[in-house]
Amino acid sequence: MQYARVVPRTLVFPRDHGAHPEFRTEWWYLTGWLDATGRPSIGFQATFFRVRTPIADDSSRFSPQQLLIAHAALADPARGALLHEERAQRTGFGLVEASTADTDVRIDRWRFARDSRSGIYRGTIPARAFDLELSAAPTQAPLLQGNSGLSWKGPTGEQASYYYSEPQLAIEATLNIAGSTLRFRGRGWLDHEWSTSVLDPQAAGWDWVGMNLDDGSTLTAFEIRRIGPGPPIHRYASLRAPGAPVRTFGADEVSFETLATWRSPRTGATYPVARRISIGGQAFETRPLMNDQELDSRTSTGAVYWEGASELLQTGQRVGRGYLEMTGYVAPMRL
Repeated sequence: MQYARVVPRTLVFPRDHGAHPEFRTEWWYLTGWLDATGRPSIGFQATFFRVRTPIADDSSRFSPQQLLIAHAALADPARGALLHEERAQRTGFGLVEASTADTDVRIDRWRFARDSRSGIYRGTIPARAFDLELSAAPTQAPLLQGNSGLSWKGPTGEQASYYYSEPQLAIEATLNIAGSTLRFRGRGWLDHEWSTSVLDPQAAGWDWVGMNLDDGSTLTAFEIRRIGPGPPIHRYASLRAPGAPVRTFGADEVSFETLATWRSPRTGATYPVARRISIGGQAFETRPLMNDQELDSRTSTGAVYWEGASELLQTGQRVGRGYLEMTGYVAPMRL
């Protein structure tokens, strides 16, 4: 099986909002905070993954050549742990599809699609424990990560992805849960990324943050951690102020430090749930909405990871909100 390789090219929209089935892995990753008068804020995640399997394209149409996987999770401090649901099916038969023309990914009644005229994303997640319907309206241009959308994940060109973000999304959501209907507004962040070989064989996993700042700025930062002792394999960060070009930072300008940890009673993994992130001459801190935001997806993607709604602080004051994701703390991450 030959997979497509990541090479320098210009991203073209709306085509690159759609799926890229020639690559091994791809995801549309929507996270955000939801607010409503008279109740605490909650975090949400709605993610659709596409995986190209090693099965040849000329095999039976019943063969699982492409798989779609979806996760949805709510982080409500009143509950104290994630409320999580997932789906996984092969593509085909008009029920499980990922369009190549624009964002339109669906697994039966779970769907995430972009309206080509307005640019608004709409998600429908009818889960067993909750129903979530949302719209996410762009307020800024797409943020091309790395070098104009080519994002390196290691010291060589072998570990790379195409990667752009849609930060500062204006969210409207309706949540049906426990017999009640709740309506929210909030801010969201969408990452769309596709690749074939994104991790070095010696990589344990990654720590990543995507933060919407209150002044309209955006912050992205990640590091690829190494298995065992030693420095991270790669680090990266970007900052974009409203109306300004994106600033990117190389590995020697980015660092992550642990401020607080939490140990999972289910997996025994210890996660650094509060971080200090230094970027250039600036220092930020993250503070979790709640400690237990561990997501166990071993029945679908095969991974256990911490996907946490977090506040962003600077000099002790909250300056934004977003998500911190940490993979590879139970076992090395393998895509």
